[in-house]
Amino acid sequence: MTSPATEKPKTTKKHNAHLNNPFPHAVPAAAFRNGDAAPPLSFGPFSKLAHAHDYPVGSRFRLSWNPSLGGAVSLARVSSSDGDPRSRVMWETIPGVAFVSAASATTEADECRGSFALRDGRARLVPDRQSVDRIRSLYRCDVEAGADALRGAAFEASDQTRFPVLLITGVVSAKKADPASSCCCGLRAGRRARARAGKPVLSGRYWVFLEEKSDTQVSFSVKIADYQWSCGHADPSSPPPAATTAPRPHRINILSLRLRLAGRVHRNMSKKKKLSAQEELSALLPPTERASADEEARPEEFNRVFLTYVSERDERFYGFGEQFSCMEFKGRRVPVLVQEQGIGRGDQPITFAANLLSYRSGGNWSTTYAPSPFYMTSKMRSLYLEGYDYSIFDLTKPDRVQIQVYGNSVQGRILQGESPTDLITSYTGSTGRPPVLPRWITSGAVVGMQGGTDAVRRVWSQLQDHDVPVSAFWLQDWVGQRKTAIGSQLWWNWEVDDDHYSGWKDLIRDLRRDGVRTMTYCNPCLVPMGEKGNARRHLYEEAKELGILVRDEAGEPYMMPNTAFDVAMLDFTNPEASSWFKGILRGMADEGVSGWMADFGEGLPLDARLHSGEDPVAAHNRYPELWARVNREFADEWKSEAGEDEEEGLVFFVRAGFRESSRWAMLFWEGDQMVSWQANDGIKSSVVGLLSGGLSGIPLNHSDAGGYCTVDLPLLRYRRSEELLMRWMEVNAFTVVFRTHEGNKPGSNCQFYSNSRTLAHFARCAKMYKAWEFYRLQLVKEATEKGLPVARHLFLHYPEDRRVQEMTYQQFLVGTEMLVVPVLDKGRTAVTAYFPTSDGGSWRHVWTGEEFGGGHRSGHGSLGEATVHGFEAEVSADVGCPAVFVRVGSPVGERFVRNLRDLRVI
Repeated sequence: MTSPATEKPKTTKKHNAHLNNPFPHAVPAAAFRNGDAAPPLSFGPFSKLAHAHDYPVGSRFRLSWNPSLGGAVSLARVSSSDGDPRSRVMWETIPGVAFVSAASATTEADECRGSFALRDGRARLVPDRQSVDRIRSLYRCDVEAGADALRGAAFEASDQTRFPVLLITGVVSAKKADPASSCCCGLRAGRRARARAGKPVLSGRYWVFLEEKSDTQVSFSVKIADYQWSCGHADPSSPPPAATTAPRPHRINILSLRLRLAGRVHRNMSKKKKLSAQEELSALLPPTERASADEEARPEEFNRVFLTYVSERDERFYGFGEQFSCMEFKGRRVPVLVQEQGIGRGDQPITFAANLLSYRSGGNWSTTYAPSPFYMTSKMRSLYLEGYDYSIFDLTKPDRVQIQVYGNSVQGRILQGESPTDLITSYTGSTGRPPVLPRWITSGAVVGMQGGTDAVRRVWSQLQDHDVPVSAFWLQDWVGQRKTAIGSQLWWNWEVDDDHYSGWKDLIRDLRRDGVRTMTYCNPCLVPMGEKGNARRHLYEEAKELGILVRDEAGEPYMMPNTAFDVAMLDFTNPEASSWFKGILRGMADEGVSGWMADFGEGLPLDARLHSGEDPVAAHNRYPELWARVNREFADEWKSEAGEDEEEGLVFFVRAGFRESSRWAMLFWEGDQMVSWQANDGIKSSVVGLLSGGLSGIPLNHSDAGGYCTVDLPLLRYRRSEELLMRWMEVNAFTVVFRTHEGNKPGSNCQFYSNSRTLAHFARCAKMYKAWEFYRLQLVKEATEKGLPVARHLFLHYPEDRRVQEMTYQQFLVGTEMLVVPVLDKGRTAVTAYFPTSDGGSWRHVWTGEEFGGGHRSGHGSLGEATVHGFEAEVSADVGCPAVFVRVGSPVGERFVRNLRDLRVI
């Protein structure tokens, strides 16, 4: 039997459903809602836990136990001045409420073309209670001597372990969810006695380890043992008896029962067959109870773990990866699952239409390519989970956080910092940061276009006429195009189409001679090439022959519907797949290609069979990191072989990611936004994704200028207007990379080359981008050293300002010296800018020279505990003159304005 902790979810494929629910649940409801009725916490009143006590965790942290109000623990950094941790609490539990709980349930999943929904199925066991038996600081001598408290915990120390390590032990329990079942312990007492005994309760010992990992991090690990049966109380709502040690449940001793009743069993058996203990037990039960007893006697594990702890009512939560609808998450349940962001994501009518025609394809506020189980708060608290299990962060209760993890253990880290920048630096110090980008990628615009060799040469000539600073041409259709139901799509066979791009190597060489690089496109999927006549290699057939494709339950290549055709996916848990694909990338680089979009990575099926044999649900969240790692390893190998310096080298950019993707990915882009002004999927969501990712350890990010998803149907039209394209260019001129995209239906969209106005505007924005190249280089280096993003939400530097805490897409900082307030609404020629003044600084308008600060502080005030330190001002923002400000007295600002003059933008 597969244990519930590792069993595959019951997956329902929705690929071929023609009509679907247009309003699916955004986040599937939880089967376990502890909420205000969270399990109680108990401890022995006559043990050491009856008194408050502090326990060291390493040399810099302390765990405090407080037995009042039912018991609670808190973790704090010890102040170097007075040794008092109370003013620096990083994490604390709710008095009298279980902070560790466990349950067992089946898992159900729906899947359709990269969109997924995981949920709890039938609840087999529900959370009941937690007891704390002992809290102890363990030293190296304890571990080496094999302390009793470690028995069963599988704790391993290393030379790097910072002792003492804190250990909390106790018991968690859960009631049988099926009300018809009764405890088997009362077999001899009869049916009435068994009914009085109540529901069967299962309990399991748990171990919570806290270990100092760095000066700013404490790791936590929760491990839960296999559970054991006991009889429940007649009143299951009453707390369990207090105990100084783990409860000793009255267990069913099937062997003893068999010995006592063997004679009776064998006298009633007509066949001379030796029965197992379980068969003999079943023979004694009435038929209606036999099936329940069979199920209860099976060894099972808890496969849900809950962590519950304190949050304050006015605490605001940021992070959770690259999110597109929300910057702040208090009051929400946040699922952490890699998947397609969706088409519309709640904006109507497009979301309705997308969901109706393809199950959950519209997405919702929580769907994202690159989530992360990480957050930071306005109270300077921060935590992240390690591992890749599916998790949900429940922030719906004002006084608590509850994390539900689909597994039987949890690992993570609690971070300490005095500011958001401290927390991001600590977080990315352990999860990874990107490398310094080659200078060429940030030296000018990346021109995204399609159409073949002649089209590229024609547009390049036009750009030269307009004196546009260009760093590269990104040609995603280098593999050739195919027409499908959703527009022009690519042949997923990663070699140049010589008919579409005749003279490919000559084109690359000619562009390079003018200082312009060539970039291409690939993804981890392959398609049979039977319909493509000029294919030289058939990569799908090669990979199938090598056995390096993800497989289905029958052991065959897993063919997954993707938009208008089926694809197979490379299995990067197989080292041979990584080596083989690096050979594909080498072929691109040998032809002179300098970079590529490494698309997709979010669609690994939840019922796939992998070379590693690992749980496909956890592998689903890990796959984007594997995909980025393959690309990064090749880029590093190429650079090492070529002996290129930091200004050279290859560049790739990804959209799918997870917690540690920045360790491997060189650059992110935000995926496929609608060509729309709408909030959840369009120009506004591109700013939210940029800033939320920056608060989550994704420091180098950008979007397609103008958006991507185009719909051009008689009754439903989303087509890129000239105004939308121009305003999006103005936003992206202040991100780390300035890149255009034609969209999935180029003929329905306004393009930068559509007319003289769009070409002139593109040139102007590219020069704005060029004017702060010197500062961009500094910020990219800072991103690699500290994990701080180039484009920043104001919360990073003004965390106590309530107005700043409430901002989403309205404005952002570039580093610390530039402030951008973009126009994100159709027809607007002015914006409302907010100027924080808590640092005493003033801001100068780039185009007019007007200063905002000092005497303009008309908005000083207070909202609750947070303070508003700043003021608003209405500022003009005509097309071509976005509201951009530089800090007064800043050398960066002065040089930026001077460069704008030299480039004749001012």
